[in-house]
Parts: sequence; structure tokens; C-alpha cells
Amino acid sequence: MTITLIIVTAIIGYLLGSIPCGVIISKKFANKNLLQVGSGKTGTTNVLRAAGKKAAALALILDIGKGVVAVTIAHYILSSDYAISAGALPWREFAKALAGVAAISGHSWSVFLKFKGGRGVATLMGGLAALYWPAGALGGICVLGIGFRTKYMSLGSIIGAVTAFIMLMAFYVLRVEFLNPVPPLEYVVFAMMGAIFIYVRHRDNILRLFNGTERRIGEKVKTETIPSSHNPK
Repeated sequence: MTITLIIVTAIIGYLLGSIPCGVIISKKFANKNLLQVGSGKTGTTNVLRAAGKKAAALALILDIGKGVVAVTIAHYILSSDYAISAGALPWREFAKALAGVAAISGHSWSVFLKFKGGRGVATLMGGLAALYWPAGALGGICVLGIGFRTKYMSLGSIIGAVTAFIMLMAFYVLRVEFLNPVPPLEYVVFAMMGAIFIYVRHRDNILRLFNGTERRIGEKVKTETIPSSHNPK
């Protein structure tokens, strides 16, 4: 029964993550198909290119919310009387972390977009915020601060994810209690997987950063032409 509850939380997390907030918002604000603009990704940076600052801010909040809600639902499901009676409580932190991973996966490979999506940065930060908010806050500050300072959101995303992981790892190893109890190992593993995932998803950006061809925040891009077979009907 415990395994069933964990699987249910993972499925819920994936479906929440799969909601294509950026695509919906870009269509509503600018009548543009986000998958045909700029990088073709569904995250905040591409929404900014397609539909402007207000749309990007809304997409950012909603994508963060997907991670927060996925982890929170897992917490309450594994804290219910039914779960406790089934002996599932010891697995609660694992289920929460897994739900966060599922939400990031859904955002990156949405079932509603034929398994296309974004890079998962905002949803990762939302998951971190729900698990251990100081790490989520620090990571988010790094993402936005470095991103807007350098005009390279990809650089901010990578540094933010790595910074959040380093913080959680240090607090776990040193047994630091900072506004929260010592983070459990499950949170550290989640942050580590998140940092690796963000790095892998940004490999093309890293190459462009080294080559000096990476897109800057606010840089105007044309709508890309894709094969007609992929065009919405």
C-alpha cells in the first residue's frame, strides 16, 4: 500500500508539472505558439521573448507553483491517517522529493505537448522551496540575480541550482539548523539530481556561452519556422 501511495503522488506531480503554463500564457497574451519562438522551450525566458514581462512573471509564478503544489500534496497524502495506518509515514520525505522530481519531469517532457517542454528551473526552485525553503530562496535569488545581472538566464539557472545543492549538502553534513531542522538526506539527493538535471538540460546553452553566441535576456528573436507536420491544426 505504501508503494501505491508513493506512485500516486508521483503521478500527480508529473501531471501538475505537465501543465504548459508558458504555452497557455503566451497564446493568451501575444497569440504566439511558444514552441515556435526562440529556443522553443516553454519556460519563463522564452515567454519573455514571446509575450513580454507581465506574461513572463505570471509564467514564472505558475511554474514555481507546480513544484510547490506537487511536494505539498505528497506531504499531505503521506501524512494522512490512512497513510500512517499503512505504515507509510517513514517514506514521506522520499515521496515528497519524488513528487518534486516528477513535477520537473512533467514540465520538461509534458504529456500535453507530445513530451516537449522547458528546462525545469522554476519548477525545481518551487520543489526546493516546499522541501526546505532557505535553499529554494537562495537558489532562486542566484537564478534571478545572476541571470539579470549578466543577461544570461542560463548561467544564473546553473549557478542557482548548484548553489542550492551545496547549501543543502553543507547543512546536512554539518548538521546545521537554519530556520529549519537539519535537512534529511532525501532533500540533498533531490537537490543534487536537480543540479545535474539543470546542467544537462543547459548543455547547448553552455556551448553558446563559451562561443559567445548565447541569447541574452530581452534579445529579440524571430518566430522560427518548423515543419508543417508539427504545426498546430
